[in-house]
Amino acid sequence: MARNKEFDPDIALQKALDLFWERGYEATSMADLVEHLGVARASVYATFGGKRELYLRALERYLAQRDVVGPLAQPGPALPAIRAFLDAYVAECLADELRRGCMVVNTAVEFAARDAAMSAKVVASWAELETAIAAALVRARAQGEIPAEKDPHALARFLLVLLQGVRVLGRADPDPHRRLRDAVDQAMNVINI
Repeated sequence: MARNKEFDPDIALQKALDLFWERGYEATSMADLVEHLGVARASVYATFGGKRELYLRALERYLAQRDVVGPLAQPGPALPAIRAFLDAYVAECLADELRRGCMVVNTAVEFAARDAAMSAKVVASWAELETAIAAALVRARAQGEIPAEKDPHALARFLLVLLQGVRVLGRADPDPHRRLRDAVDQAMNVINI
């Protein structure tokens, strides 16, 4: 007769996400995970596989918890929605007392091109964000909020790069307030000129 699991895998996965997000992959040992999750090493392996598989599942959970499309897809004027979206990114960075940054950016920096599965998740996340921004900018151009000659897709790529930089500065700079707010102001100027 099979034994019931003595822990909730969903709760354990969330705890693993929190630990990986705070420390990163390399700085988190399997012993750290076992201690933080309060689960036996054998149970971690049996449920999630190894550390890499657990990290990948934690990254997938992180991605599933974020809604990048919703705030940009609301009906009405698009530029205020884009501004609010950028401001929300900055506010989230400034409110992050642990300075964890963005797990997607952290994964990109830590794994770079050495892990195809991780890289695919990162690139897909960035593509989703870029597409959502581009759709909002296409709507803004159609509504006359930005000049007709502006390329919404090029602007979306620009804003994607800006947002990833916001995440890096939010994690690395002990007082990024001015830099982040100025960057958003300048981005909005670029869109409107």
